[in-house]
Amino acid sequence: MSILRPYYVLTLVAALSSSASLAVEGEGLLAARTVQVAGSGVDFLNSAIVHSTETTPTGMIQKSTETVELNGGLRGRVLYHVTSVFDFAKGTLVNTGNQVFSGTIAGSEPAMIHDDQFHFDVNLGSGTETGSVFLVDRIAGPKVRCVLEVAGTGVNSEGNPTFNYNGECIFRGR
Repeated sequence: MSILRPYYVLTLVAALSSSASLAVEGEGLLAARTVQVAGSGVDFLNSAIVHSTETTPTGMIQKSTETVELNGGLRGRVLYHVTSVFDFAKGTLVNTGNQVFSGTIAGSEPAMIHDDQFHFDVNLGSGTETGSVFLVDRIAGPKVRCVLEVAGTGVNSEGNPTFNYNGECIFRGR
């Protein structure tokens, strides 16, 4: 077991900090631009592909694939694999899973971003829907992360849920 003397520890920390700083500057990660985004969307529930349904004591769990169209600050499509947990006794629905956004953000080059943390709560009695989206895992395009809040606005003439969103996207790099 070796014991580092304080001088060596401080030198090592200084060297690592300097290297990290140069690497960050070299990759352009220090430059960041935050853009406020807002818009609307439609969840094409009528074209969902249901993969499985499991009955539970108070409702059911359904796994499906759905698409969403976004307009506004984010313009494009979302493909998502959703696990829907219906609790008919409480009158609730919770959606979680994985989704990928493909499109543009505030006029950017096309981007693809993954989210495995989204969470939507629906009151089945009133139809009230709220949720959070965390598009933070870049797949392609600009280095960008978006965090959004979503609120349901009803259904369109085809019976598909509609919503508004707002939040911010942070572009990293040059």
